[in-house]
Amino acid sequence: MKYLDKYPKKFKGTGVIAPLGKVLRHFFTKTVPHRPVTILYPYEKEWVPDNYRGRPGLRFDRCLGCGICERVCPTTCIELVDVADDEGKMVKRPQVNLGRCMMCGYCAEYCPVDAMTTTTDYELAEFTRQDLIYDPRRLNFEYTTDMMEVHIEEHLMSNIAKGITDQPTAFYKTDRPVLEDSKCISCSKCAKVCPVNAIEMIVVGQNDKGKDIKRPKIDDKVCISCANCVIDCPKDALKMNEVL
Repeated sequence: MKYLDKYPKKFKGTGVIAPLGKVLRHFFTKTVPHRPVTILYPYEKEWVPDNYRGRPGLRFDRCLGCGICERVCPTTCIELVDVADDEGKMVKRPQVNLGRCMMCGYCAEYCPVDAMTTTTDYELAEFTRQDLIYDPRRLNFEYTTDMMEVHIEEHLMSNIAKGITDQPTAFYKTDRPVLEDSKCISCSKCAKVCPVNAIEMIVVGQNDKGKDIKRPKIDDKVCISCANCVIDCPKDALKMNEVL
């Protein structure tokens, strides 16, 4: 108590009466004449715009299984899993662990076919962590609109040098796989892993044993720059180069 003597006493004996009076004055002058500022949640809900960044959504029929969303996810909460499509064929599709997802929207931004989207779904409470893992079918959002798509566009350096600033290019058109011929062993693995069949193996000659020498031919109009060919190449014969 001896330390309290160093400070001046400014108490006027009103205690809680003064702040209580301010609360009551605010209540009768502003709150009572107007409707409550709160809503009866969950019976009432605030309007949410279509571009709200809620949990990720997936359009199953559009997805290519390219894996770009898995690689760009900063929290590594996306994993490609095997699932049966509408025809019963097993395909790779993204599965999202919402317990780790930070709703950044990168998966929707970098999806080249707008299969991954943002959604307005924010009520994600569950009783177990396992229930927070959304498989490809569960990721489907019934009310998906075009506003939930996120598009990334970039400007080519060559266009900027020419003074062209009104012709942005989709991000998947700014990089292309390039072949280093001396390293290629004609294994055709790049063509097998391409999700859009943009790579065709063509015969360019024959070796000393009379076997065909094949090299990948990449269709730039179809390629989505997923880099699967670069990742799976056993000899690092392919690399991604920026389209300047």
